[in-house]
Amino acid sequence: MTKGQKKLFMVSVVFAAVFGSVSNVNAMHIMEGYLPLGFCIAWGIVSLPFLAAGFFSIQRKLKENGKNITLLAMSGAFIFVISSLKIPSVTGSCSHMTGTGLGAILFGPGAVSILGVIVLLFQAVLLAHGGVTTLGANTFSMAVAGPFLSYGIYVLCRTCRVKRRAGVFLAAAMGDLFTYCITSFQLAIAYPAEEGVMVSFAKFSGVFALTQLPLAIVEGLLTVVIMIALENYAQPELRITGYLGNEKL
Repeated sequence: MTKGQKKLFMVSVVFAAVFGSVSNVNAMHIMEGYLPLGFCIAWGIVSLPFLAAGFFSIQRKLKENGKNITLLAMSGAFIFVISSLKIPSVTGSCSHMTGTGLGAILFGPGAVSILGVIVLLFQAVLLAHGGVTTLGANTFSMAVAGPFLSYGIYVLCRTCRVKRRAGVFLAAAMGDLFTYCITSFQLAIAYPAEEGVMVSFAKFSGVFALTQLPLAIVEGLLTVVIMIALENYAQPELRITGYLGNEKL
């Protein structure tokens, strides 16, 4: 392990120690027992193809270069820590960041689906954060939909020659917001209002918007900070993932 990698590892340990221990976690993954059984099964089935693709994606990336495991593990830890932080909402609910944009940018959305479902399972079992029956729904919103949008926005920004760090910010922030749009849709179709599903969707998304908009901005900025740290201390690893070319920073 190089000197730069040791510094990055120590920063990660401190970050996890400070923010990783959260008490009474009830943030807005859909909680255990909240969705009807049919919806739980349906979202689980919808998520399965993405998880299968993600498994093969990770397998391929590790086969290409075993050193990818370091950043993969860090991306998973980042998702676990940042999505475990409970942020009270003025509307009486709770919100949290997702952390999936970082992994999606580095490894693509497929790999993040596996990282996300592992994190969600651990949180459901160990922290009572989310639930086992709602694992499929939470996986689709946080580990599938959000990362796919983050990756798409990042690729679009690179194609349009938007500055790299601006692209990272937009990808992480918009992926966070999209996760909550999907969660609101999942709740809306499970519990439609008398006026229809769209009215219910507007109500659920309105509940989250007050806290989630600033949280998305914070997540975007935090992801940029993490990327700057990686650019300073882990350039070889970033080049392996394809995030960096041969340019000097």
